[in-house]
Amino acid sequence: MKKPTLLFAALLVVTALEATAASAASGRPSAEQTADPLFETISALDAAVFDAFNHCSASEQLQKHASYFAPDVEFYHDTGGVTWSRQDMLANTEKYVCGHFRRELVPGTLKVFPVKDFGAIAQGTHRFCQFDGGKCEGLADFAIVWSNQNGHWQITRVLSYGHRANK
Repeated sequence: MKKPTLLFAALLVVTALEATAASAASGRPSAEQTADPLFETISALDAAVFDAFNHCSASEQLQKHASYFAPDVEFYHDTGGVTWSRQDMLANTEKYVCGHFRRELVPGTLKVFPVKDFGAIAQGTHRFCQFDGGKCEGLADFAIVWSNQNGHWQITRVLSYGHRANK
């Protein structure tokens, strides 16, 4: 390979890496992700379920949040324990979350994996910000299992783990 061609190839690689890093830093999905309809669907669902979560002090928003979860949802929280139903999970959300803090997806962390003949797994990192003072002190990882039954998506399992201070 001639030196100018090798230099051009190296420049293309560096440009691609910079674009990928800029996309992750900006919170925008990569070109590969935006070309994936499943990623787009789950990303939109994640935004919607947590928009309702973030406004759950309004009873209609709490009910909207509830509608995204299967009645027999299992929610595993490393510091809070396990809940085995939508009703118990919502009681905890209402008691500990609503009016206290909001959830933000850490930009560039969402990954989506298909589950054959079932739905998808969403994985990422989120932070929690207090309504009083606005500090975003908590950080955790998550995995959410989404079921797709005839175009109707519902959350069947949630793992929220690795809770730590957001430095």
